[in-house]
This record gives sequence, C-alpha cells and structure tokens, in this order.
Amino acid sequence: MVARTYPGDPKFASTAELDVWTRLRDVLPGDAILVSNLRLIDQDKDHEADLVVLLPDVGAIVLEVKGGSVWCDGGQWWSSGRSGDHKISPVEQAMTTRYAVRAFVEDDPRWDRERIVWAHGVVTPYSEFPADFATTDCPRWLLQDKNDLDDLVTRLEELGRNSQHGKRLPTHDDIELIVEILHGRSFTRRDPNAEALDRQATSDRLTAEQATLLKVTRLLRRVEIRGGAGSGKTVLALAQARELTRGRAGEVPQRVALLCYSIGLGEFLKRETDTWPKNQRPAFVGTWEELGALWGAPKGDRQDSSFWEEELPDLMAGLADRLQDLAKFDAFIVDEAQDFAETWWIPLLKALRDPEEGGLYVYSDENQRIFARFGQPPVPLVPLVLDHNLRNTKQIHTAFDPLAPSRMTSRGGEGTFDVSFLPGGDDPIDVADSAVEVLLEAGWHPGNIALLTTGSRHPEQVAQTEADGQAAYWRSYWEDDVFYGHVLGSKGLERPAVVLCVNDSAVKDRAREKLYVGMSRATDQLIVVGDPDLVREIGGGTVAARLGI
Repeated sequence: MVARTYPGDPKFASTAELDVWTRLRDVLPGDAILVSNLRLIDQDKDHEADLVVLLPDVGAIVLEVKGGSVWCDGGQWWSSGRSGDHKISPVEQAMTTRYAVRAFVEDDPRWDRERIVWAHGVVTPYSEFPADFATTDCPRWLLQDKNDLDDLVTRLEELGRNSQHGKRLPTHDDIELIVEILHGRSFTRRDPNAEALDRQATSDRLTAEQATLLKVTRLLRRVEIRGGAGSGKTVLALAQARELTRGRAGEVPQRVALLCYSIGLGEFLKRETDTWPKNQRPAFVGTWEELGALWGAPKGDRQDSSFWEEELPDLMAGLADRLQDLAKFDAFIVDEAQDFAETWWIPLLKALRDPEEGGLYVYSDENQRIFARFGQPPVPLVPLVLDHNLRNTKQIHTAFDPLAPSRMTSRGGEGTFDVSFLPGGDDPIDVADSAVEVLLEAGWHPGNIALLTTGSRHPEQVAQTEADGQAAYWRSYWEDDVFYGHVLGSKGLERPAVVLCVNDSAVKDRAREKLYVGMSRATDQLIVVGDPDLVREIGGGTVAARLGI
C-alpha cells in the first residue's frame, strides 16, 4: 500500500525531486502522507519545501532534494550543473523551511495540542558521501545520499528519533490535521456580488461616456430624452442636474429642481445628490408631492386620483403664481416623466423664472407607463433617443427586450447567470420566497436581492409599511437586507439579483408594462415566478420562450 500524496499529481522542477518522491511514495507505509512542492511565505522570506514526510509515530520531516553533483568542502556546499558550479546551502534551506512550516501549523487556531517531533534533512539522490561525513550542522544521519535510497524509510525513522528532543510523537490524527492546515483555511467561493460590482463599474463607465450627449443639449432648453430600461436615463438626469447647478463653462449657475414621482426613486436621487459638494446640489430634489409640500400644498392619499390629478395640480399652480422670483427655478429636470399626469406640468411651467424659455428636461420610457394617467408637457420638446442598454446582462436584456417599445443594443456584457422561470403553483409568493433562499445560499448578499410582485404586495412589504410608514420603508431599500417591493414603485431602481413574482390573478391593465419593469430591475440574475400560461399571455410567446416556458 503506497503512501498518500498531497497534491495528488504534483509537478516537479527537477528529475531528482521526482525520483525521490516516486521512491518515497512506493516505500512509505500506507498511513504516511507525502507532501511535495510546499510553498510558504512568512514575514522573513519565501520558503519552498521540496518534500515533507508526515510519518505517524516518527515525525514531520522537511527534506531538501539536490540533484546533480553535490559536495561539501568543509566550509561550503556546492552543486554543479550545465551553467557551472554554484554555492548552495541545503542544510540551512531545510532547517529554515522546517521552522517556517512548523510555525505555520502551530499558529493555526485548529492546532490546539502539544508540539510534535519536527525534523529536517537533505537528500542527494545522485551524489555519494562517506559514511563518516559530518559537519556541525549536518551529521551523517541527517543526509541521505544515493546509497541510502534503498533503505530510505529506516533512515527517516532514525532521523526522526535523533530529532525527538523530548517532543511528542505524532499520531495519525496529528498528521491529518497538519495536511488540513497546510491546505489553508477560510476559503472563499465564486462571489456573484463581486461579479455584479465589476459589471456595475463597466456600466458606470459606459454611462459616463454616454453623458457626452448632454453637450448636445447645451443650446436646447426644452428636451425629452427617451430610453428603454437600462439605458442610463437616471444617471444622465443626475449629471445634467449637477452640471446646470454648478454652471457650465462660461455660464451662470442655475437654480435647478430634480423631480420624479416614485418615493423610492426620490430617495435614491436625494442620496446621490447629498454626496456632492454643496455648490453642485440642486435647489430641490424629491418627488412631485414633496415639491407641493415645500410650497405649502397639503398631502393627500395616493389612491385618490381626483386629488392627485385635479385638486393638487390646481393648488400647486396657484401657489406657483405666488412664488417670489428667488423661490422659482431656472430649470426642471424630471426623471421617469411617463409617471406624470398632464395637469402636473402647468405648476412646473409657472414655477420657472422664465416660463417661455426656462429649462425643461424630461427623461422618459413610454413602455414603463404603468399608472392610469397620461400627460405630455404642453410645450414642444426636442426628442433625443438612448438606444443602448448599459445596465442589464445580455441574458436579462434578451429576455425582456421583446417587451420594449423599440429595439435596443445590449452593451451590459455577458452575464454569469441565465434567466430562469419557476412555476408559481398555488402560492407564487411562497415559491418566490424559496427562490430568495436559493440566491442567499448561492452567496448573494441580502442587500443585493429584491423580491418584487406585480399583483398583491408581499406580506413583508405590507408589514414594514404599516409599522414604519412609506418614507422609512423606502429608506430600507439601501439597507443590507432583502428588499420586498412592488413593480409600481421600483422604476429607476435596480438590484443585482431579482425574484419577480407575477402574482396577478388574471391579465389586468398595464400587465405587459409591469412585466417589463419588473424583469428589467435585475442587473445580473433574474428569476421569474408565476403561472406559465398567465406569463405567456402577458408577455407573448417570444418572452415565454426566452424564459424557458
């Protein structure tokens, strides 16, 4: 029975090391372990043990193997090779490596036992030394030459006994633990979070390059920038708000308002702008509702459409008429403008210092119009189109692309994960919860995961909202925990891993748009849960096929 080897199929730098390893493998007892080419780095130097023999009841022996012609003239060791004679220090190499390996093992928290016998030696498989050879640091029993190879196990047992110095003989468990320690500890695995960060960095770079589009708008004061999901609209809106606020080259800084409808997106915009220098932050950042509150308008129920689309706009228009010039704005930048009702634009135009020429920059995606309202600004806008998807992996973009209003070019890169579909069965939310557990087990950080629903809200979302209110609930989006949300509030936001739960009972208004929004929130991994027939009816045959339905 041959000894176990670690690694199992080593590669050797020299034939001498291979010859000694082969001989030891074949003659050592079956409970011995033969370690080869062990590289170890400590604070003093880099070490490499040609061989480490782990023998139960004998010791852990570090061997330095020297091929070719090796000799010692008393004060110096030498070896010869094709490039001539070289000074070598095999005994010192073996000894310092022995101590380094021993320290590595004993410093490991798993080594909770007394010191065992550690030894070192030199093997010269092609050179001979006299039987009475000795130096002060290398007695003959420490050296194994070509004539000692046939009795190598016995020689190593003698070496171990001579090096015992009162230390404990290693047990089988000791040498197993040594190999485990030499294998290393606290290993990592493939990290989807790191891959997501890498792709995000690429996406940020591409979006920054795309920001050159803003140069086109320098002479334009009324612009609509249209783009599908993942085209970088929100990043461009932020960049434009910053540029106008601090003042373009040679231009006067402007008083800017950066607006949206969604509470979650508004929170994101605030968080981003709060990191900027004060002289670059827009005068107002937030939601349409918060702008009204700033002017003194009452808050209302978001479920009351008559208040939101008739009463509040009228109130805000009257308040805007009474604003002092200092409180008015030079430009409005509106993100996810497809969420705005037609009546909402009148107060904005009235709140411009120059209602005729003041800036109005609108960012929109008509296919994300998932609210029952429609309204374009009542002034002409110059349209600009973003037709590149910079955010989602190619796999995710391909899955939702048929839902987009126009074809886009995917530049998000090849992802690690294919889009997957899980039948929802009797309880789609329960299946979606299980999918979240799978993502966590795969290594995703909780803060990189979102579970979004298209129908009824997840019980966790309901509980958080009732306990903490809408504002606190949305602030939790940036905490390191799984986010439970609804597609209606998720436009402009994304997470690397998304479980989209299509839990509608039937095809309802804007179902196709909600499916588009939900699928496009995932940047790196997307799992769709739902009834296969319902998803096919909502998304069409092409989407169903790309989901694997």
